[in-house]
Amino acid sequence: MDVNLRLHRKNSYSIAALAPLLPGATLVSEPHDGIMVYSFPTRQKDMFFAEVDNSKTDSIYIAGGPHPTGAPTETLEHFDYVVIGEGEETLPELIEAIRSGTDTGQIRGITYLQNGNIIYTDPRRHVDLDQYPCFEPEGVHCPIEISRGCPYRCKYCQTPYIFGHRMRHRSIDSIVRCAQHYRDLRFTSSNAFAYGSDGVHPQLDKVEKLLSALNQLEDKNIYFGTFPSEVRPDFVTDQALELIVDHCTNSTISLGGQSGSDRILERIRRGHTVRDVITAVERCSIHGITPAVDIIFGFPDETEEEQLRTLELIRWIIKNNGQVRAHYLTPLPSTPYANVVPVKVCERVRQLLGAMARDGNLTGTWEC
Repeated sequence: MDVNLRLHRKNSYSIAALAPLLPGATLVSEPHDGIMVYSFPTRQKDMFFAEVDNSKTDSIYIAGGPHPTGAPTETLEHFDYVVIGEGEETLPELIEAIRSGTDTGQIRGITYLQNGNIIYTDPRRHVDLDQYPCFEPEGVHCPIEISRGCPYRCKYCQTPYIFGHRMRHRSIDSIVRCAQHYRDLRFTSSNAFAYGSDGVHPQLDKVEKLLSALNQLEDKNIYFGTFPSEVRPDFVTDQALELIVDHCTNSTISLGGQSGSDRILERIRRGHTVRDVITAVERCSIHGITPAVDIIFGFPDETEEEQLRTLELIRWIIKNNGQVRAHYLTPLPSTPYANVVPVKVCERVRQLLGAMARDGNLTGTWEC
């Protein structure tokens, strides 16, 4: 049976990581006969569910990624198999079992329907990143994944619930090998400044060793701590910013601020304060680095007063040469906020955010 990877501009990072595991697989933009492999977040679920339901092909459908892992029961209404969590080991074994006709129930880390019952096989341990490339040199490329997992338990975030509460890191040698295939080096991590550490206690000597090794490569532009990675505000120290100035091309870092209310930050288990956000922005200014701060509206029981407080933080960030990207809370499966109803942004705040956006001081989406 042919194996087809469903490629979309919103899931190219996942498909790039899966392609090396399946030699000979074809990248497709619609269903084909054979084995169809999908990976998608919650915002793409309706599109892909409809695509599978309306397909006329003779296919076996496999889903993985953030939404299927978090909502396997829903996903099995449309797909034949769901890969739970990381797919590097599970997916090739599942496809081999399907092709050979052997019992898929022996494959760890999957769920499927059998006689109307949902079957969960034994879970699989987290993988060693060094054992798997980020992409095929001649295939779809993606940023270099340097770390996986997160020790923090933010209620809105899927990362620790899918990839674990312990950070795992790709070795410097492995990262350098991947970097050979790029001119512009970009990375994925839940907290770039936590590279090499347990995710709670920074080990910036390891970050420096990584950046120094990458600087030995010729004609490379290094973008560290910026999209698609981010950094936590409590990890933004003078030493960390000096590493960016000394080793990197970027003059911007992506900073997760989330709220201007300490009560909200505590309730969502963010692990830092508003003062940490302000201090991080101030330190960036001293080092000539622009912080691009992510802010989320709509947390459960967020009051109008707290939204206005967050608005004041946004104004302060912009006044101090920062940038702000506003978001509206998306309840994600497998998180503590999976079933919450986000609070609406009050009219006064909505209007002021709109004015900031029209003036070019704000980007993002702050309404459902």
